[in-house]
Amino acid sequence: MNPAALLSSPLTRGPGALPRQRQLIQRLKQAILAGQLPAGGKLPSSRALSEDLDISRNTVLIAYEQLTAEGYVIADRQGTRVAPLSAAAALAAKRAAPPAAQPTLTAKRLTRIVSTRYAHDGSLPMTPGTPALTQFPINAWRRAQDRALQAAPATALGYGHPVGEPALREAIAQYLRVSRGVRCDASRIVITEGAQGALALCVQLLTNPGDTAWLEDPGYRGAKSAFHAGDLDVVAMRVDADGIVIPESAWQERAPRLIQTTPSHQYPTGAVLSLPRRLGLIERARQAGAWIIEDDYDSEFRHQGEPIAAMQGLVEDAPVLYVGTFSKTMFPALRLGFLVLPEAIAAQAMPSIIEMLRGGHRLEQLTMAAFIENGQFSRHLGRMRRLYRERQGALREALAAHLGIEHEVLGGHSGLHLTVRLPQQYPDKEIVQQVRKIGMNPGALSSFAVTPRVEDNGLVIGYGNTGAERFAGLVRRLRDVAQGLKRPRSAP
Repeated sequence: MNPAALLSSPLTRGPGALPRQRQLIQRLKQAILAGQLPAGGKLPSSRALSEDLDISRNTVLIAYEQLTAEGYVIADRQGTRVAPLSAAAALAAKRAAPPAAQPTLTAKRLTRIVSTRYAHDGSLPMTPGTPALTQFPINAWRRAQDRALQAAPATALGYGHPVGEPALREAIAQYLRVSRGVRCDASRIVITEGAQGALALCVQLLTNPGDTAWLEDPGYRGAKSAFHAGDLDVVAMRVDADGIVIPESAWQERAPRLIQTTPSHQYPTGAVLSLPRRLGLIERARQAGAWIIEDDYDSEFRHQGEPIAAMQGLVEDAPVLYVGTFSKTMFPALRLGFLVLPEAIAAQAMPSIIEMLRGGHRLEQLTMAAFIENGQFSRHLGRMRRLYRERQGALREALAAHLGIEHEVLGGHSGLHLTVRLPQQYPDKEIVQQVRKIGMNPGALSSFAVTPRVEDNGLVIGYGNTGAERFAGLVRRLRDVAQGLKRPRSAP
């Protein structure tokens, strides 16, 4: 299109059309970038262009002013002329490199972070890790929020302390000392963007690219992503009924810098790390100069017996960084987690942490502090423990009565899910893909493994967001899908 035709062709009118001023600005920008209006070329006067396009002169004047402000044109006494573009910008605007010739746009580390998430509705029944959001005491939370707003000064709308609100850090410290046996005080607590933010901070504080990190297999995929994002050499350590298994040879070959574990309720198998392994891991980590990240996943929802104490508090000065979150105990959108640093790390790293972080979510933090201090948090946990115990029992009964497939239920004494191991003839990923189409959302056990084995075939079934009365019907539908995908048994 020649410049004259470009500037005289009518603008779009009618319902749904962009404002004519915006259309004109976009048309001129595109023409300048494409070289259709060359550098130094003079644009028509505002009066002439308004007549050619049948628009108001003010529309043209405003468009020219915007283009001048953005550097596309130059306005002086001689009129409005196209500004010269740099050689690189002109070349890029005229011809983009073909796809095969384009360089890699992202960091190499991203090739190691493989997406395992699906575009699905997390509110579907059987979703692992989703709490009973309909049972959350929203009115009590709103009252706590109102009180926090009324009590907070106007300065609370600005940046807060980089490591978190003192009131929340103190409330968390007190809660952890009493309920989890954690050795800590508020000065060693950092408020983070959920547990994932705490894991990322551990990597930033304690590792250099190329360091070795051990993680549980199968295990929490977020830990693997955090380690790969830090350019760490990730080594998977298998999990059995007593938790993470670390061969003696692993310590000799290449000792790690970080070790990730979920000792109180391993995700997704539900195993509890035995006391001998806990003590042995702490001692070997101390000897090797390694740090243990204790992700205390789901520890508050223990359904049999007393809660299992945190590994961090077993021995004095344990090389353990304790990670917690309110995503399951409260609600995921809160995005509040916390990291308890060992005393030595806190003393050395806190000045750097203060420079690295910016205090945010202040009103949410103040509300959470009030929610803990006025007893609402403990009451909420008590109600949820009873509810989840009932729902887990209903799921167990439904599996036993209606699944009709040989299976093994793993763990299950805590948390919001049960893991069900299935024979190899029932491909877990295909089952999950099919049941999502009919409104269920369990996870495939094999998708949690770095190096899947035969025993990693199964389903991770959430019960937190699913009423007890629904499990019989849901399990029958699950059985029908699994039976329809059953493969012939392999020859021995």
